Amino acid sequence: MRSRRARRTVVTGVGVVAPGGTGTEAFWKRAQEGISVLDRVSREGCEHLALRVAGEVRDFEAAELIEERFVVQTDRFTHFAMAAADIALDDARLGRADYEDSPFDVGVVTAAGSGGGEFGQRELQRLWGQGSTYVGPYQSIAWFYAASTGQISIRGGFKGPCGVVASDEAGGLDALAHAARSVRGGAEAVVVGAAEAPLAPYSVVCQLGYDDLSTRDEPSRAYLPFTSDACGFVPAEGGAMLVVEEEQSARRRGARIRAELAGHAATFTGAGRWEESREGLAQAIIGALREAGCAPDEIDVVFADALGVPAADRAEALAIADALGAHGRQVPVTAPKSGFGRAYCGAPVLDAAAAVLAMENALIPPTPNVYEVCHDLDVVTGSARPAELRTALVLSRGLMGSNAAMVLRRSTDTPS
Repeated sequence: MRSRRARRTVVTGVGVVAPGGTGTEAFWKRAQEGISVLDRVSREGCEHLALRVAGEVRDFEAAELIEERFVVQTDRFTHFAMAAADIALDDARLGRADYEDSPFDVGVVTAAGSGGGEFGQRELQRLWGQGSTYVGPYQSIAWFYAASTGQISIRGGFKGPCGVVASDEAGGLDALAHAARSVRGGAEAVVVGAAEAPLAPYSVVCQLGYDDLSTRDEPSRAYLPFTSDACGFVPAEGGAMLVVEEEQSARRRGARIRAELAGHAATFTGAGRWEESREGLAQAIIGALREAGCAPDEIDVVFADALGVPAADRAEALAIADALGAHGRQVPVTAPKSGFGRAYCGAPVLDAAAAVLAMENALIPPTPNVYEVCHDLDVVTGSARPAELRTALVLSRGLMGSNAAMVLRRSTDTPS
């Protein structure tokens, strides 16, 4: 075994289930073209609620992708996670034959912000309307934050270090960091990421308590980060899963190295304290750069948190400048999520997936629906921007006050 210091964590597989399509190719096509798939909420039971626009995962049939025995036991958020994990494992070409003799070398880590709201609502309605004997036995596990980690590990036969980050949005990046620590500690591979399904009526009602939620009617005007017309964020379903591996282990089995998880740091500044998040996010960026051994001017692109709340956007712009200095006003900044919504813990993992794809394709995806930026940032708008990308910075903040930053590096195996 190599020393912990020498064990580098690399990305070998990317899987996405997002508004606009299932699969990494569908996701990247819409991201690079700046296509917005935000639309009016169509989920049954939400017609009378104040949330009008969301990023829905449509044309997704769990039964076509996942065995029935797993479908009936789990909520929509876990269906997304299992489907994305399958895509990532296929992309990494990591199959049972690769670990059947060493299942304890492969783990699973997911992040979750709310758990299985749709499954829980259905069972509670049965309890209220028909009685306790009509409540299914899987209610006890399907709503749980750890359901995705558990079901992916059981279904795949992964017996290595498993965990769940029960957190707000920044938990998506924290899960990637947790996986990287597991690799440094001896694991050979970890299936890691986050997926959310927050658009059941019960879940939407809970979110209406967030002051930062956008309730505009027009999809193209509902989520406008970094603009003078910013009015909050639009929630979304979906997420992404990655396969991360110890570099030398991945090379021995001939895997394609797509990127490196080079550095991460996290801070906490309190719920709704967006002005204070400036310092917290800046410190997270500085910490991530330090762990990655990366100078500020080496960052080639920033995937922004982009909450779409004026005070939060201003704090993020200032944090980028505080941490990166003069380079912070010159580095390209993008927020593809303005075109498909903010999938809570899944949001920064989708950004990490987009960062890997951007570095591979030498192309920065634009920020859909955004045209006139009112902050001192070089936000990529309109169309994608060609650029040689070696290092990407992904940022995330949570409504409850977490801040996180992650540095990803392009693999030397990826053509420039």
